[in-house]
Amino acid sequence: MKNTNRLGKMPTWQKHFVQIGMLGCSLTGTVYLLGHEFHIERAVLGTHSVLAWHGIAAILATIALGSVLPFHLKAGLKSKRKLWSGLSQLAFLAILLVSGALLYYGPEEIRDGVIATHWIIGIAFFAIFLLHGFYSKKHIN
Repeated sequence: MKNTNRLGKMPTWQKHFVQIGMLGCSLTGTVYLLGHEFHIERAVLGTHSVLAWHGIAAILATIALGSVLPFHLKAGLKSKRKLWSGLSQLAFLAILLVSGALLYYGPEEIRDGVIATHWIIGIAFFAIFLLHGFYSKKHIN
């Protein structure tokens, strides 16, 4: 196993797990959004099976989130690197978890607003997740 010197850097297995979990959830959510809300190939993309895969991916993404909280988040707060994108992701994931639960368990009266909130925050999360993973701030010594 590769030894890493940087505090907060995830081991390769964890990085891949987080990427697969978050990307899987984002992509299945996007596919369902296109099919169900925007009626693009609705018979294929907007089906219950796509929604079920999104739910499974959301469970994996939640486990992945839990795996990074103890060390990666703590190190990020301490170093102040990628603070904006990291904390934004955390806030958006909290909103996505609550809105996802409300979609399943919440009252019918708020459903339309929750649907809109869930997909708008989901798209914002996906963009910030990609930014957080690929953007590298150069340090001046």
